[in-house]
Amino acid sequence: MCLGAATAFIVTTAPTAAQTAPPPAFAACKACHTVQKGAKSGVGPNLNGVVGRPAASLPGFNYSAALKASKLRWDPATLDQFIAAPTKKVPGTRMPIGMADPAKRAAIIAYLKGAQ
Repeated sequence: MCLGAATAFIVTTAPTAAQTAPPPAFAACKACHTVQKGAKSGVGPNLNGVVGRPAASLPGFNYSAALKASKLRWDPATLDQFIAAPTKKVPGTRMPIGMADPAKRAAIIAYLKGAQ
């Protein structure tokens, strides 16, 4: 699947009941991130409500200067690009690991869309 098709899938697919549970691919994210509303951030920020939020905007989390300066908004397409290659999308970000598989990224983003 090409990136354009994956992005179109992400943008047009609403979360279903099955997507309210973390997909298997989210296991890699859980090492650093929480997603439950009100949960304390880990090494990375809490991702509850991340879709639609400006980057580096969760109060109380110490974001990198690069992410603060990025002026990004976490829409599905931007999340897809960032999750694919964080340091390419935002050089200087502290998120060191990306996820190459577009289907896994799509599942993660669908899950995050449901975590609002």
